[in-house]
Amino acid sequence: MRRESSVLEHELTQIVQNESENRAASDGAEYLQEPLSGRAARSLDSTAAPQVRPLKVLHVIDSLGLGGTEQGVLKIMAGLSPDLLEQRICAIRNCDARLADSAGVTSKVFVPGQNKVGFQFHVPGLLKVLRAYRPHIIHSRNWGAIEAIPAAWLARVPVILHSEHGYEIDMLSGLPWRRRLLRRTLYSLCDTVFTVSRELRDYHRQQSWSSARRISVIPNGVDTKRFAPDADKRQAIRAELFGSSQPIVVGTIGRLVPIKDQRTLLEAAKNLIERGHNLQILLVGGGPELDNLRAFAESSASLANRVRFLGPSFEVAELLRSLDVFVLPSISEGMSNTLLEAAASGVACIASNIGGNPEIIEDGISGLLFPPKDALALTHCLEQVVLRPDLRAQLGSAARQRAVTCFSIDRMMERYTTLYLDLARKSGL
Repeated sequence: MRRESSVLEHELTQIVQNESENRAASDGAEYLQEPLSGRAARSLDSTAAPQVRPLKVLHVIDSLGLGGTEQGVLKIMAGLSPDLLEQRICAIRNCDARLADSAGVTSKVFVPGQNKVGFQFHVPGLLKVLRAYRPHIIHSRNWGAIEAIPAAWLARVPVILHSEHGYEIDMLSGLPWRRRLLRRTLYSLCDTVFTVSRELRDYHRQQSWSSARRISVIPNGVDTKRFAPDADKRQAIRAELFGSSQPIVVGTIGRLVPIKDQRTLLEAAKNLIERGHNLQILLVGGGPELDNLRAFAESSASLANRVRFLGPSFEVAELLRSLDVFVLPSISEGMSNTLLEAAASGVACIASNIGGNPEIIEDGISGLLFPPKDALALTHCLEQVVLRPDLRAQLGSAARQRAVTCFSIDRMMERYTTLYLDLARKSGL
């Protein structure tokens, strides 16, 4: 993996160095109380509306699946006005056909790469997509889609955006210097770069040696109508899952990968069950840690028949309503969509005190926070809410109010619409 990353870094660096004098970048103006960066900072008439309607937007991601970043792209495609913006997705390596069909975007997806392990150099394939679709705006997300920046630059796409939405496990100890240098160089080719949380912004500013005005923040949003308390649906899903029994249901939703650290949740649940608490644990999601987590649960007499592995699901809203407590035990996070969805659903939330989690949860007010990888601290937090139904209700109500007030999907759509139109206007479209 390190060798493949080095090849990619070398290829991209060569592209940038070969033509870097052709297009300059500069710092600049303010956007939504956060800075715009790079090519967007031009002194054009901000009162003039873009002349092209609708503007063609291409969202570029590594693959289209059930991850939070991908779900965010689908939210944006569904929520932004088609009269203003015509949108397509470029899923570089792979597209989940079932997900694309359920979201109604099957005919709007380009897949220029191949779904296989190993190094692939995607700039030529991306150039073909860009020359076929000819977008006015390209918006790439995360390291897996960073090749879209030089491809868009070479294709002379008028507006180039890049955003960072979270962490991978190999990012936690910092980035290799060549990748840091490459990020700094490629970020300078963008009209703007942003992250979904202040903590993630600070990380990428430091890692890419970027100025304080280079990277801005647009937080994620949640559909507070779809994700909302519903007593009747809650009763129905709990009856389906647990029959007439009334356990305290604790759950988490996310990829089963090391950075999500579901093992700490299982350890804390084991502690509480051994203290006599009647718990059921739901783990929703799939991934490479499934076998390890299942083996741990099956090896414990306390956890036997207490843990359900439900796999990936399209019924997240219904499953969240079945919970008494939602736990996000990740080692690191950008801004978790599932934590926002749990909060909007009025579920008492407990999360590791890292990344964007403290920006969503006010500790002791709209949820509880604990140090990452600390099973004893999580045990203490869980025991508080398990023993006190009034505290669960209080935390869930406050979480719902915070989601509605600060993180609604409507607010996120307004920010993205303003961003795209402002950048188009500044580019003379």
